[in-house]
Amino acid sequence: MANSEESSPLLAKQSGVDDEKKSTKSTAAPPLAKQSPPPQGAAGAAYGLPLGHGNVIGEPMRRAQWDSSLIACLGRNDEFCSSDLEVCLLGSVTPCVLYGSNVERLGSGPGTFANHCLPYSSLYLFGNAFIGSNILAPWFAYPSRTAIRRKFNLEGSCEALSRSCGCCGSFVEDDVQREQCESACDFVTHVFCHACALCQEGRELRRRIPHPGFNAQQVLVMIPPGEQTMGRGGSFGCSTTALAELSDAHRV
Repeated sequence: MANSEESSPLLAKQSGVDDEKKSTKSTAAPPLAKQSPPPQGAAGAAYGLPLGHGNVIGEPMRRAQWDSSLIACLGRNDEFCSSDLEVCLLGSVTPCVLYGSNVERLGSGPGTFANHCLPYSSLYLFGNAFIGSNILAPWFAYPSRTAIRRKFNLEGSCEALSRSCGCCGSFVEDDVQREQCESACDFVTHVFCHACALCQEGRELRRRIPHPGFNAQQVLVMIPPGEQTMGRGGSFGCSTTALAELSDAHRV
């Protein structure tokens, strides 16, 4: 029986087929292992995932609110109260100076104050002289409000209305449309409440950014030595003032 099995050609073919199946199974790629989800928390930053302030990865950051409201002309009763009064005075009497100061604090190079104050003054005088109202300067000044809102991630008028009464969130679908709506609200705010908008921006910038003139570097001042007098026998001695200072230092 064993000889008949060895001499049968069918068994030989079947054994060859079994060998081919074994070889294909051995050369086949191993099944892919299940990938574990990326870790949450601080380790998620290694995967390039956006992290928000909350516990959920990719949660959008909440926008901050303005430090003072639009109609808070006198500001707040805090350590910046004197600065708020100055902002209110500048916005009422010389809005061109307040606008130039706001743009200068916002971040820029030399000559920024003059480059923004002079065109604003021209538009202000032209509008009051030929149109009868300050209608041209808000067109020139409203981009600064948009820049402040984007720089400090502040809440816009459209988002504030949507949060309070939900009237603007229905027709705003994505971030692009929302930003366009916020820019339009910035323009409307400057057109109808121009002085209040400038004062609000000035109060916000003074609480967040120091004046560029205050960022001076420290200077080392060399103090000359005290006065010396010639004593008897050709030796130099200290003056009475220097001796008094040395005695006071020794007592301390």
